[in-house]
Amino acid sequence: MMTRSQQGRTNRLTRTSIAIAAAVAVTAGVVAAAPDAKTAQPGPKLSLIAASASVTLDSWKEDPGVYLDLGTYLTSENGAFELKVTRKSYKDPVVAAQIIRDGKKTQTKALPAGLVKDFSGLPDFAQISVIDAAGKSVLEKTEAFCPNNASGRVRPDAPANSKYPQSCPVNPFTLGSVWGVENGWAANTYAGYYSDAVQLPAGTYTAKISVTKKYRDLFGIEDKPQSVKVTVRERSWEGEGGGEGVSASSESSAGASSKTDAHAGHGSAASEHAGHAAAAPAAPSGHAGHGAPARTDAPAAATTGAGSTFNVGHGPYPPAPPALPWALKKQATEKGALGRQGFSAAAVGDRTGQTDGSRQAPGVQPNAKRPAGKATVPDVPKPDLRSLPAYGITVSDGYEDVPGKDYLAFSANVWNAGPAKLVVDGFRSPGKELMDAYQYFYDADGKQVGYTPTGTMEWDPRPGHEHWHFTDFASYRLLKADQKETVRSGKEAFCLANTDAVDYTVKNANWHPDNTDLSTACGQENSISVREVLDVGSGDTYTQDLPGQSFDITDLPNGTYYIQVLANPENRLKETNHDNNSALRKVVLGGKKGARTVKVPAHHLVDAN
Repeated sequence: MMTRSQQGRTNRLTRTSIAIAAAVAVTAGVVAAAPDAKTAQPGPKLSLIAASASVTLDSWKEDPGVYLDLGTYLTSENGAFELKVTRKSYKDPVVAAQIIRDGKKTQTKALPAGLVKDFSGLPDFAQISVIDAAGKSVLEKTEAFCPNNASGRVRPDAPANSKYPQSCPVNPFTLGSVWGVENGWAANTYAGYYSDAVQLPAGTYTAKISVTKKYRDLFGIEDKPQSVKVTVRERSWEGEGGGEGVSASSESSAGASSKTDAHAGHGSAASEHAGHAAAAPAAPSGHAGHGAPARTDAPAAATTGAGSTFNVGHGPYPPAPPALPWALKKQATEKGALGRQGFSAAAVGDRTGQTDGSRQAPGVQPNAKRPAGKATVPDVPKPDLRSLPAYGITVSDGYEDVPGKDYLAFSANVWNAGPAKLVVDGFRSPGKELMDAYQYFYDADGKQVGYTPTGTMEWDPRPGHEHWHFTDFASYRLLKADQKETVRSGKEAFCLANTDAVDYTVKNANWHPDNTDLSTACGQENSISVREVLDVGSGDTYTQDLPGQSFDITDLPNGTYYIQVLANPENRLKETNHDNNSALRKVVLGGKKGARTVKVPAHHLVDAN
């Protein structure tokens, strides 16, 4: 489990503030362009707009490249733009449909097969062309578009809040997602984490941005490209002494004068937190960099609102660490403060972010008192716990902690398919080490109508955890080719938090779950009570990489094995179905002691590790 300083920081700008920026620039134009209700065709009217006529982008000498956050947005008028993206199983391809709502009438428009390959957004949506000051073409590229990107209102009478999730999930085993741009809102077209840096020398350019023809035809978007003047300034973090501001060379080469954004534009914290980020001590990161991938914030300017869209989960890997300024990262790594491979995150404070787990929502509060009266399990909707196949699978040694050992590390996720959320309260008697845990049940109106004892919670004092774990939530086992157990992970207790949006199309899915902040979801050492929640549609990812958690394969023979992720192994939790709690992932071990290898075959159509 992460401490606060290990939490990935997500959006660079809150919805409210980005709404102000977008509204100031484009309100008049968008309102004027709203379609006539008598002549408009069913469905929303989509338009590409530019929030500003010019942007300034940074290219860092220590990590050269420019990220094209050009401040263009897709607006939706005459209704919300909504897409439902699903797959029946891992044997079936991902399919997408547009949901068109007209009052009480709802239409479903199937989109072409193969249009989307995963749940990260619409591929090749934006076409970007860049010419230099001499009129020479220097860049042509396309970028994907996640309709759930950082967004804001473009007119004051638009809904105050968007009902849609705030990111597109990238967990390889996602089953369903909902993407949308609220009516009267605009979503940033910048691809964020999925965007590669481009090489542009310091200078001035003109960027032309348009929606590619297949999407214009599909959604009826007018062919109206936007033009944005781009100033690229070269900056050197070393030249700035590891502090804020712009080096003299970058000011002269690009004409930049700002000295306040502290590496904004390279995935660092937003400008208002930059000084705090530089000064904050690094958190322990364990075997950072091994096992599941450590996702970083999307490289972007401080005004973008773009952020990372995937939380690797609990454990010593940073779930979504900001890309710290290069010199700071190098300095801390040399001092050993950032762990073995230099990954960590500065404590820059919580901000609104994504609902797939990188969003930092506060923990929920337990009942004021432990339940009294007779325990009952009423006939009301209950959660349905399911396991995803393991992913992020790697082989590592024991480092200096356990020298001479080989371990199989992986990430595992247990999610709630609903239709009811899982709510567990823990209560501690004064002086007791364990909390007594209780599962609660609710009727259709959200009123608590029953409870049952369900084991205990224990305090985990280890660095990187330091919170209350609910015991026996899941079990991880390595099975032989005959699927008989050979090794069991030492991990049995868990802090429950909504780290991943697994399927937001299931009944009662909560697109904006609480209890996602891994630093507050599971209490403090002196807590007298704690509430842990796994909401409908969300899952809880844990990385298993530390000795005692990952599988010790030192003396295992080479061959085929299966990683089993088993939810609710002792059936202590009441749920609708206990037959779907297990998931298997095939792995093939090879190599020799001290140099073991692992091959991970595709899981049906999911060829991702």
